[in-house]
Amino acid sequence: MTTQILFIRHGETAWNQIKRIQGHIDIPLAESGVEQAQKLAARMAEAARAGARLDAIWSSDLLRAQQTAQPIAAALGLPVQLTERLRERNYGAFQGHDNDEIAERFPDEYAHWQTRDPGFEPPEGESQREFYHRVLHALEPILAMHPGGRIACVAHGGVLDCVYRFANGLTLEAPRAWKLLNTSVNVVDFERDGYVTQARVVEWGDVAHLGGVSADDNLKRTPEPGR
Repeated sequence: MTTQILFIRHGETAWNQIKRIQGHIDIPLAESGVEQAQKLAARMAEAARAGARLDAIWSSDLLRAQQTAQPIAAALGLPVQLTERLRERNYGAFQGHDNDEIAERFPDEYAHWQTRDPGFEPPEGESQREFYHRVLHALEPILAMHPGGRIACVAHGGVLDCVYRFANGLTLEAPRAWKLLNTSVNVVDFERDGYVTQARVVEWGDVAHLGGVSADDNLKRTPEPGR
C-alpha cells in the first residue's frame, strides 16, 4: 500500500542566512521564513480546494519546523502532530558555529568531518549514521498510522537528505548533489510490504509558491546538511 509524504523543509532562519549550524538549538524563523511559511500555507490551501487531500501534518518539535507547519495546519483545519525524532542532526559542540569557527576551535574534529566518515561524531553530537537510522525509524510509526494516506512532514535539511538517500539507494559518504530548499515541497511515495519499505521520489525541491527561489545553505566544506 502506498503512502505519500510531502517532506517540507522549515522556513528560513537568521542562522540559515549566516551559515551557522543550528542542529538541536531551537532557533525561530526569521521574518523571511515566516513569509515563506505563509506562502506555502496559501499554496496548500489552494491545492486542497482543488481536491488534493492531506490527511495529517507531522512536524519536528523544534520551533522553526513548528512555525512552518502551523500556518498550513490553520489553513487546512488539521492539528500539528509533533515528534522529536524528526529533529535535525545533533551536531553537539559544532552547533552555534559557522564553518570557519569550527575549523578554528576543533581542528582535529574538523579534519575528520571533512572525510565524510558516516561514523564521525562531533563532540557531544550524533554521527551521520546514527542520524540516518533515527530518521528512518521515525518514519515507521508514521507510515503505519497512515496506510494509503497523503501526509505532510515538516522537518529539516538533514532529514530530507536522509530520505533522499534512502529513496535513491545512495550512500552516506556520497557528496550531496540535490537541493534542500527552505519551505520546499519534496514528494516521496512509500510502499509497505510487512516490515519492508521502499521509497520513490515523485518530486523534489518544488518552491513554486516562492516564485521558484529559495536558499540552500551549503557550507564551504563538501556539502553536508547541518540545518
